[in-house]
Amino acid sequence: MNNVVRKATAITVVRIVVSVVGLGLCAVVGSVAWASGDHERARQALQAGEIMPLDKILAVVSQSHPGQILEVELDRERSQGGKVWMYEIKGITPDGKLFKLKVDARTGEVVQFRHARISR
Repeated sequence: MNNVVRKATAITVVRIVVSVVGLGLCAVVGSVAWASGDHERARQALQAGEIMPLDKILAVVSQSHPGQILEVELDRERSQGGKVWMYEIKGITPDGKLFKLKVDARTGEVVQFRHARISR
C-alpha cells in the first residue's frame, strides 16, 4: 500500500512540474511578444533622443519628490503639439503618502503631481 501512495505522489509531482514548466514557457513567450512591441518602441525612442533614460528621470524626480518609487510607466500621450512621451511614476513619500507624477520623458519636467487616493 505504501508503494501505491509513493507512485501516486510521484505522478502528482510530475504533473505539477510539467504544469509549472508549461506556465513558465507561456510567460517567456508572452514576455517575448511584449518585448518586441512596447519595449522596442521605448528603446528606439531612447536611441533617437526622444526620451531621457529612466535613471536620469528618477534622479531629477528624487530631488523634488523624495520617497520610494513603486511603479513607472512610459506612455505616448496626445498633447496640443501632437504625441509626447510621458513617464507616469507612482511612489510613496517618506511620511507614507502615495503620490503620482507625470513627467515629460524628453525634458524631465514634472508636469503633474498629485497625491493618490487609497482604495479600501
